[in-house]
Amino acid sequence: MRVAITGSTGLIGSALTRSLEQDGHEVVRLVRRAPRGPGEAEWDPGRQFVDPAKLAGCEAVVHLAGAGVAAHRWTAAYKKEIRDSRVHGTGALAEALASLATPPRVFLSGSAIGFYGDTGDRPVNEDSPPGSGFLAEVCRDWEAAAGTAAEAGVRTVLLRTGIVLSRHGGAAAKLFPLFRAGLGGRLGDGHQYWSFIALRDHVAALRHLLDADVSGPVNLTAPHPATNREVTEAVGRALKRPALLPAPAPALRLALGEMATEVLASCRALPTRLLGSGFRFACPDVESAVRAALTDS
Repeated sequence: MRVAITGSTGLIGSALTRSLEQDGHEVVRLVRRAPRGPGEAEWDPGRQFVDPAKLAGCEAVVHLAGAGVAAHRWTAAYKKEIRDSRVHGTGALAEALASLATPPRVFLSGSAIGFYGDTGDRPVNEDSPPGSGFLAEVCRDWEAAAGTAAEAGVRTVLLRTGIVLSRHGGAAAKLFPLFRAGLGGRLGDGHQYWSFIALRDHVAALRHLLDADVSGPVNLTAPHPATNREVTEAVGRALKRPALLPAPAPALRLALGEMATEVLASCRALPTRLLGSGFRFACPDVESAVRAALTDS
């Protein structure tokens, strides 16, 4: 299979690229610079540019690119970058796929469980309504931008990803060095749900969704969401370091600004459609997911 991937150098994209290439598939990396070889193609999400000819012959496109939500403090300018990098890039890709005489059979387009907003203790699945707040609004626009591909008959899957547990990258990776230094603890009161997924399960789910008869939103989260307290305690046990130094909510708001609202928010998302399509998790609970995060190469 020939698969085009945006965000191929990120945590998920690089792991997916390795997995596909190890099984003999051809990967075309969409990059925001001059291509360095036949396995790369240039695109520019800022200018909403992608050359449809570079996507010809691809059976699948996996769109994972976007400015890191936790990479910088949320100034007005960076919030615009978060939104534009997702919405404009997705729209450009969807339009390029729709213009092809023979489009790919599947488009896996990134999104996030931020779609649901703060849901407290209430479980949500793919049929639940959107929430409120900055990330919820971004996710709604992000998903809508993929609609052009779906309207053209491309099976389009909206990847509502939770917190990806890995020591190699992503927001959760910042937990592990803190705990190793004896500085770990819950965030806020720790009661907020963190719907997580192990990196190995995320990659396996993407591979599954390339072929599964599924379209529309799919929650990429483990079937047993855990609270922040449970996640941090599991990390402490795995590293044999106590989770004794909580970060109070006022301190987080002072340090992180508006982004602290999302860190302290609760989302108890369930992977109803993924499980219904026959997918089985290698790491369904927080203990196994944390162990995988610490041992995966």
